[in-house]
Amino acid sequence: MSMQPREPGEIPAETVRVARAAFPKGSLAIRVRDELGPLFRDEGFADLFPGRRGRPAWSPGRLALVLVLQFVEGLTDRQAAEAVRARIDFKYALGLELGDPGFDFSVLSEFRDRLVEADAGRRVLDGVLAAAREKGLLAGGGKARTDSTHVLSAARELGFLELVSETLRAALNAVAEADPEWLRPVAEPDWFRHYATRAEESRFPRARTRRDEVGARIGRDGTRLLALVLAADAPGGLRALEEVETLRRVWVQHFHRVDGQVVRRGPKDRPPGAKRLVTPYDTDARGSVKRDTMWDGYKVHLTETCDPDAVHLVTNVATTESTVPDSVLADRVHAGLAERDLLPDEHWVDAGYPTAAQIVAARRDHDVALLGPVRADTNAQADGPFRQDSFTVDWDDQRATCPNGATNTEWHQRRSQAGLPVVRIRFPTAVCRHCPDLRACVNSPSAERRELTLRHRDEHEVLRTARAEQQTDAWKDRYKIRAGVEGTISQGAARCGLRRSRYRGLAKTSLQHQLTGAAINLARIDAHLTHTPRARTRTSHFARLRPAEPKLDGAN
Repeated sequence: MSMQPREPGEIPAETVRVARAAFPKGSLAIRVRDELGPLFRDEGFADLFPGRRGRPAWSPGRLALVLVLQFVEGLTDRQAAEAVRARIDFKYALGLELGDPGFDFSVLSEFRDRLVEADAGRRVLDGVLAAAREKGLLAGGGKARTDSTHVLSAARELGFLELVSETLRAALNAVAEADPEWLRPVAEPDWFRHYATRAEESRFPRARTRRDEVGARIGRDGTRLLALVLAADAPGGLRALEEVETLRRVWVQHFHRVDGQVVRRGPKDRPPGAKRLVTPYDTDARGSVKRDTMWDGYKVHLTETCDPDAVHLVTNVATTESTVPDSVLADRVHAGLAERDLLPDEHWVDAGYPTAAQIVAARRDHDVALLGPVRADTNAQADGPFRQDSFTVDWDDQRATCPNGATNTEWHQRRSQAGLPVVRIRFPTAVCRHCPDLRACVNSPSAERRELTLRHRDEHEVLRTARAEQQTDAWKDRYKIRAGVEGTISQGAARCGLRRSRYRGLAKTSLQHQLTGAAINLARIDAHLTHTPRARTRTSHFARLRPAEPKLDGAN
């Protein structure tokens, strides 16, 4: 299918007349078109439709707007296509004649696939941001805030027996489709009884011993299939099947041979969560835990502007595997904002994001102040009189002085267990051994001298400054601005299904979140146009009855 770029024209007069009559107060779609104009142009997606021959495609600029409106209203593909065909306000926003028949709902899926293949999901969010900037609703600088939330995979959560059984079943189905004549004579008779239908936890035995037996049997069956498919005389195309490769990966992660028998690996012998597959139907999904939340899927990070008197718009969306820690995302977020020329002066985040290295890099590379609670000093002496902050460090002379006046004799550049560059400082044993405060200064009953492990100078100093500032009432009051991003996540979850992936795979889930960010922005721009106040934090009826706390003596 080719695409012939077309300039968005004026809205047909009859469409305007009927829309004004049917919506005298307007609607979101109508107001957005009136205020922002055509958000997307066909040439912005021309590379998605190579070639100029063949059947002309439906306008990709219009399809992009349909996708955003679909997420604004939480519609399925069928409902969105029906809205284009039947709803007057959609025709107005898209600039269509009233009699335009629209398109088949499958066109939306095809267009999303093209966006995913070209990694072009950001273009949709960027189109909304560009229009908002042009209308004076958005600018760089100011304040921004970021937070993340969990995203459940579109595939169902599986226990161990379900995982290995479904992985083997998926491989058998793929091989049966690719070469049924090869599989028919080599398939074990019991395979049809065990793997012809979907695995359900309720169908597996409850007793631990019997469950172990079932797991061992599935392990043997999967190993047998892999041996057959990978044999030299097997059809070459079978080993290239995605489901067969998934079977191989899952079996490597969960089974191994011991004395010639296929047995399940022990917990300490399995790969870390970042590599471990959790379902054969979404191989990008990973299992993760954050406090009391456990999930299989992904994680999404939303960044929004948060200046008090401006529209709060989502300016960056980043989707990752669920095991990627927040502490490595700040630089990626800043790079995305820099490409859009939307870097803030102050970037407020929660305790998961700021590390000494990220704070320094944000200031050095982007001139952004990354602000959030840094983690407390975890050294054993962190709260005593001999904590690290009590030592005076002269970086130029490479000299450290303890609270009792002793100075170091060694200063070495080293690497931490995590591979980070550090400075290791040692004090003289001859002096420390006779110090009356030795036991309070060291954390080992047998240590005879104090040692310090410090980050490099810029990171060390930024940590000291941050830890001191975040103890002040003024800093705590400023930090309250970060809490508002929780409302953005709530809005995305309630309105657009942010916490459940509609699609399988990281790339498609990432596209979903770019569309969610664009949809949130359209909803907020519409709220701005209609002077709808921001929702306040909800308080339950019972909580409102809480008695006021008595004032302290002398309080005004």
